[in-house]
Amino acid sequence: MTFPVVGMVGGGQLARMTHEAGIPLGIRFKLLSDTPQDSAAQVVNEVVVGDYRDLDTLREFARGCDVITFDHEHVPTEHLKALEADGIPVRPGPEALVHAQDKGVMRAKLDAIGVPCPRHRIVSDPADVAAFAAEGAAEGGDGFPVVLKTVRGGYDGKGVWVVDSVEEAAEPFRAGVPVLAEEKVDFVRELAANVVRSPHGQAVAYPVVESQQVNGVCDTVIAPAPDLDEELALRAEEMALGIAKELGVVGHLAVELFQTRDGRVLVNELAMRPHNSGHWTMDGAITSQFANHVRAVLDLPLGDPRPRAKWTVMVNVLGGDYPDMYSAYLHCMARDPQLKIHMYGKDVKPGRKVGHVNTYGDDLDDVLERARHAAGYLRGTITE
Repeated sequence: MTFPVVGMVGGGQLARMTHEAGIPLGIRFKLLSDTPQDSAAQVVNEVVVGDYRDLDTLREFARGCDVITFDHEHVPTEHLKALEADGIPVRPGPEALVHAQDKGVMRAKLDAIGVPCPRHRIVSDPADVAAFAAEGAAEGGDGFPVVLKTVRGGYDGKGVWVVDSVEEAAEPFRAGVPVLAEEKVDFVRELAANVVRSPHGQAVAYPVVESQQVNGVCDTVIAPAPDLDEELALRAEEMALGIAKELGVVGHLAVELFQTRDGRVLVNELAMRPHNSGHWTMDGAITSQFANHVRAVLDLPLGDPRPRAKWTVMVNVLGGDYPDMYSAYLHCMARDPQLKIHMYGKDVKPGRKVGHVNTYGDDLDDVLERARHAAGYLRGTITE
């Protein structure tokens, strides 16, 4: 019996955990990695080290792969179209993925299909930013501050600026790429709706989660989002499923949302790959986001996304001043035998995501405390 080969472009922790999800199914993985030391390159058997921005490298890598998928959105759109023209299935395809690659394209498409978003437009220079702020004030908004984003390449707070004046608006334009201006939304909290869609249109939705950020980086995810109105949760899930269908997404789609003070949900960002807001599913859902992404790109029937416990909490483990995290396992595991630790094989550097922990149970306060204690102890900010 011949099992398919999934070609994964990108060697980070998302590729590592997607590979892990394919092992029980006997799915083979081939990895295109930047270096042999990358997170996934440490565990995948067949690794090609090369530049994903080079078309010849991509074409050579794709030989022998049954499908190509990604752990990031940075492969040039024209290269993906070339692979498709060569007859290689690319999932998600370039026509869908461009909406996660380019924030300007994404906003225009969401506007066209009637998805609620923050007020926005492409701006050409700092004076145009000031005009955008004035337009908001004239409509009854706050004007400044304004959120500025480079349309391509940003993640984890990078490529994003919150500016309070025209004088502060010069920095984003120095990159030489288009800049998107958005209103600074007065939100209650950030949410995420994670869905998975297969090539023949089957789709599943995970419970909407609350995503808590620290310095622009995801810190804690609570599943499901506490005290979220059922109607609003259903609206968010339906919105995410509708976006996946309209954009032709195949695989996992994360829709990052703002919950506003006046009871709406607005789309902040899209990610077409497994996502940090879905890491809780590894231990808290019947079928994880990674397992369902593998199923989707291979057009297998999708698995049940329902939660296994009343509450699941994920907390990211960031690098600190204590690189020997393994020595912390003794304390963490003895204190909480139900704790699930997921480490990425990365060198520990301050502020770098090097792993995450998952906890679950019936009491949210207890589940939160256990997860935050474990992540803090692994990092070295908690010592007892």
